[in-house]
Amino acid sequence: MQRIIDHKAIDVLIERKQNKNIYIRAVDAHTIKVTCNRRVLEKDIERLIETNEKAIQKMLDIKRKEEEKKAYFWYLGKPYIPVLDEISKIPYFDGTHIYAKDEKALQKFYQKECFRVFQSELERILPSFKNIPFFTLKIRAMKTRWGVNNRGSNTITLNSELLKKDLDLLDYVIIHELCHFYEANHSDRFWRHVSEFYPYYKEARRRLRE
Repeated sequence: MQRIIDHKAIDVLIERKQNKNIYIRAVDAHTIKVTCNRRVLEKDIERLIETNEKAIQKMLDIKRKEEEKKAYFWYLGKPYIPVLDEISKIPYFDGTHIYAKDEKALQKFYQKECFRVFQSELERILPSFKNIPFFTLKIRAMKTRWGVNNRGSNTITLNSELLKKDLDLLDYVIIHELCHFYEANHSDRFWRHVSEFYPYYKEARRRLRE
């Protein structure tokens, strides 16, 4: 089944279950999925899509932007076009492109850069802090948090996705987590500590939410 939305042909996948309500979600920039009861007729689905066309278009636009962003290799706030070839033994940047042997080499390079860049920024920032206990730095992908300070194990974990952001946003997250050694919660005292090292922390938080 197809529908024309914003002058584009959109595939409509229909999944019939026992649920009472009808749900519409975007699968990708060209496909929506409708989950409904087995008794719902196609003409009713078409009417629902037509009624909610603007909302569906917004969902499709979000998916399109996500797909466009994933098409690039993001490094410290800048998008690079990946070029895969067998000649490039070591990944390297060239203007607006990054060259690598294959996708595996590109991901390995990304992981190495996470440790190199994150450790370098941490070592640069840390001398500004006093009475910080010895801690271990860990890096991993996280879905809901940019950083975590585990005071029980004295471990700071940074989200590997931060390598895609501007360097000053990485600095903010590092400062944020270091300040948790002073205050475990997000009290006014905590934010005063953060503001001492990063006065524009509110702007950084806004940019990270984007």
